[in-house]
Amino acid sequence: MAAHRKPPQRPLTGPTVRAAATLALAGAATATCFDGTGHAEPQPTPSQVKARVATLYREAEAATEKYNGAKEEADAAQRRLSALQDETARRQQRLNSARNALGSIAAAQYRDGAIDPAWQLALSSDPDRYLDGAAFAERAGDRQAAAVSRVRGQLREIERLRGAARVEVKSLRSRQAELRRYKKTVTGKLDEARRLLARLAPSRRGEITGADAPPERASRSAADPREALERAGSVPASSGRAAVAVAYAYGKLGSPYVWGATGPNAFDCSGLVQAAYRAAGLSLPRTSYAQINAGRRVSRSELLPGDLVFFYPGVSHVGIYVGGGRMIHAPNPSAPVRVAPVDQMPFAGATRVA
Repeated sequence: MAAHRKPPQRPLTGPTVRAAATLALAGAATATCFDGTGHAEPQPTPSQVKARVATLYREAEAATEKYNGAKEEADAAQRRLSALQDETARRQQRLNSARNALGSIAAAQYRDGAIDPAWQLALSSDPDRYLDGAAFAERAGDRQAAAVSRVRGQLREIERLRGAARVEVKSLRSRQAELRRYKKTVTGKLDEARRLLARLAPSRRGEITGADAPPERASRSAADPREALERAGSVPASSGRAAVAVAYAYGKLGSPYVWGATGPNAFDCSGLVQAAYRAAGLSLPRTSYAQINAGRRVSRSELLPGDLVFFYPGVSHVGIYVGGGRMIHAPNPSAPVRVAPVDQMPFAGATRVA
C-alpha cells in the first residue's frame, strides 16, 4: 500500500514563495497592459470639447425646433378635440330634449290605450337600430314623422362628431409620442454638453461657450423703436412693425436661453423671434423652418433691421437682423440673448415678414 501513496507535498517557503509572487505580479501587469484596464481614459482637449459641445448644441436646437413643431400640432389637435367634444355635448343635449318630447307623447298615447310605433323610439334602448327596422313612417302622422326624422338626424350627427373626435384623439396621441421622443433627444444632448463642460476649469469653460464675452445691453425700459435702432447704429427698419420687433429684442438682451420657451423672461431662438413680432402685432409660426416661409425672401445684401436671418442647412437657428452685419438671437443654454455677427454661423437665408 505504501508503494501506491503519493509523495507528500512540501510547503513553499523562502525563495520559492518570493519567486512565485514575482511571477504572478509580472503576469498581472502583462494582462493589464493587454486589456487596457490599467490606463485612465484620455481627457479631451479644450478644442475637442469646444467642437463636440458646438455639435451637441446644434443637434439639440434642431430637435428643439422639431419639438416646437410637434407641440404646435399637438395643441391644435387638442383644440379641435375640445371643440368636437363641446359640440357633441350640445347636440346630445338637444337630442335628449327631443327624445323627452317624444317620450311625453308616447306616454300620453299609452294612457289612451295605444302606443304608436313611432313613439316606441323614445323607449328603445337602441333607437337608431329601431328606426332602421321599424316601418313607422306609414303609420305616423306628418308631424310625428318629422319629429322622429329630426331625432334620427341628430343621432347620426352625434355619431359623426364622435368619429371625428376619435380621429383627433389618435392624432393627439401620435403628436404626444413625438414630443416625448424629441424631449428625450434634447435633454440627452444638453446633458452630455453639460458633462463635457463640467470637466473644464471655469475660465476655459467661459472661453468655449462665449459666456465670458459681455453681451451688448440696452435699457429694458426703452420703448421707442427709433432709439433702439439708433443705439444699434443701423439703417431704418423695413417697417414700423419691424422697428418694434427690433426694439423688443434689444429689451430682452441678457435673457436666458431655455429650450421651448417663448418669453417673456426666457426664450429659444424661434421663441424670441415669435415674441418680438407678437409685440409688434404680427403672428408668426412657432418654428424656424416655418418662419423662413412666413414672408418674402430677401438676399443677404438686401437685409434691413427686422428681417429674419436663418442658419445651418436644416434652418435650425434664427435671429433678428439689427443692421451693421449683426443680429440679436438666443444662442444656446450657455449664452443668453445677445448681439452677434451674422457671419458667425453658416447662413441659410433671410425673410422679411413686415
